[in-house]
Amino acid sequence: MSLESALDEYPKEIRLRDGLNVRMRPLEPDDHAAFHRFFTALPAPELLYIKHRVTEAEVVRAWCESIDLGRNLPLLAWDGDNIIGVCTLHQSLGGWKRHIGRVSVHVHPLFRGRGLAQAMVAEIVNVARACSLEKLEAEFIGTQNGAIKVFGLIGFGELARIPAYVKDMQAITHDYVLMGLDLLTDDEFAGMG
Repeated sequence: MSLESALDEYPKEIRLRDGLNVRMRPLEPDDHAAFHRFFTALPAPELLYIKHRVTEAEVVRAWCESIDLGRNLPLLAWDGDNIIGVCTLHQSLGGWKRHIGRVSVHVHPLFRGRGLAQAMVAEIVNVARACSLEKLEAEFIGTQNGAIKVFGLIGFGELARIPAYVKDMQAITHDYVLMGLDLLTDDEFAGMG
């Protein structure tokens, strides 16, 4: 399978634990306004964990104008005309980490506790497997206990915890946590059924 064939599955609907149906699909150029609204709805303390200034409309517009799904695949969850979650698969197309993808996920505060983050990460894991990636990693600040728990439920394990290693956007020092997941090949995955 390939990225292109994996993306043929979208848009798709998934049902959350509470019965809400959400539509998932990759980021498109015209999504910039809704994407910016999504990021401005995140609580200020959480924005400190994001590596980019996502509350600046120009930053989000630039992302939408230069989409490269092979390098960064933002999978968006929609409730009507509103983005309620984003899970991104970041890939290096060459070099010593070309077999490893990195995953990040954010969920709108009003849609938490419904299984959306877990569902979105599971979708990205399937896309990563289709891209023949062998491993996935996720980076956290040590205080992101909820996110660390969600990734643990999906099968990610803690690979490293380095005390006082990273700084948030306000220059406050935090522990750095790296979690990882070994992906099964299509043959191994198919044999599990």
